[in-house]
Amino acid sequence: MRDPLSVVTEAFTSFVLGKVETTRLPVRTSTGQAQAVYLPTAAPGLGDSGVIIGREVYSGKGYIYDPFQLYGQQLPAPHWLVLGESGNGKSALEKTYVLRQLRFRDRQVVVLDAQGEDGVGEWNLVAQQLGITPIRLDPMTALDGGIRLNPLDPSITSTGQLALLRTIIEVAMGHGLDERAGFALKVAHAYVNETTTNRQPVLTDIVEQLRHPEAESAEAMNVDIDDVRAWGLDVALVLDRLVDGDLRGMFDGPTSVGIDLDAPLIVFDLSHIDRNSIAMPILMAIVGVWLEHTWIRPDRKKRIFLVEEAWHIINSPFVAQLFQRLLKFGRRLGLSFVAVVHHLSDVVDGAAAKEAAAILKMASTRTIYAQKADEARATGRVLGLPRWAVEIIPTLTPGIAVWDVNGNVQVVKHLITEAERPLVFTDRAMTESSTPDEPLLPEELQAAEWETEQRAALMERHRYGPADPASSESTVA
Repeated sequence: MRDPLSVVTEAFTSFVLGKVETTRLPVRTSTGQAQAVYLPTAAPGLGDSGVIIGREVYSGKGYIYDPFQLYGQQLPAPHWLVLGESGNGKSALEKTYVLRQLRFRDRQVVVLDAQGEDGVGEWNLVAQQLGITPIRLDPMTALDGGIRLNPLDPSITSTGQLALLRTIIEVAMGHGLDERAGFALKVAHAYVNETTTNRQPVLTDIVEQLRHPEAESAEAMNVDIDDVRAWGLDVALVLDRLVDGDLRGMFDGPTSVGIDLDAPLIVFDLSHIDRNSIAMPILMAIVGVWLEHTWIRPDRKKRIFLVEEAWHIINSPFVAQLFQRLLKFGRRLGLSFVAVVHHLSDVVDGAAAKEAAAILKMASTRTIYAQKADEARATGRVLGLPRWAVEIIPTLTPGIAVWDVNGNVQVVKHLITEAERPLVFTDRAMTESSTPDEPLLPEELQAAEWETEQRAALMERHRYGPADPASSESTVA
């Protein structure tokens, strides 16, 4: 029974206002149906310290990533794997990431640039804008004042030199050294190091000693001198390729003077080397060991080692083992290894499947750009990606990638500033006009201004030295 006063009040309200307030009936539904009325939410980000990558696609939030800031509780290892087919933005991501990292004064980057463009490496333009000369390894110019890296450089320990020589030989031969060949190499290396005192030992000395071993070396093991010579013959033939073969000049002399290992960015230009030849993994091995002993130091700097076409490393068991050891040093010496690979099947189905699995396991960050559906499913199985991520990988457009940072999986759109765009654009040969004396576009003028700013920042770094570690916690816009 309704209250008489309420009835009178409703009647008066209806007469004056022409309407009566109604009561809304409750709606009964399931949680599965009701969730559609709520705004979608994205997974939490990675914090606000580091370099900006872009935006998380579903929420629009800024996406910030830095392995040095995340290392520890959020990230067990600072290493990073970048996957995806050509033309989807891998190169642009790598370059902008390096440029933004270099804004911190305690960062240093080495790039192995195996991609060629306009007769130079793909990173040549970036290096030029920063006032840095790439280290161009080219067998055509090595004998005419080109760059040389000496595997027997005194800055590399004797143990490291011998390990490097073994790796070079094993890569070239396609199998491990047997005990006799290994003994002949060890004896020749020891003799050269002991007797060469007035200059840097070079590979020619090793080859000569393998061909003409000393009698004392045979007597020490109670074997015939002819046996030692026979054991070392194959080794000598392999090393002769670096001395007098298609790779001559690059590694058979003292290390070139003027290589600045303290520069913020060091680019090894390998674009003049046939990427499908045995020369590429040999080069990777030599550069890797040379850097291990001459560049990586316990000086509190944060170092990034970025390798283009990294399947040359992961697909060779001997080179993969070498880099696997290098990655283990990363956590102790502040090294972040970045491997760029087109297809995961290039490495997991290769000759070094075991070593590749170990390296992939060390990469706690994985960025996957668009792949075909079957490749995406295979990648998802190997990397343990969630099903939803595997399903969207084939649908990704250029510049958008799935990021898996130690299980935190998000879809991120990479953003490039107008100042960065001319530096990361890698298909100029297909798109640029050959018309000379064209006026500068606005973005090119911005790039010139950006170049001046970058040079000033790098000069300031050299002047004042590494920043306090706390300075690296600020966000780079």
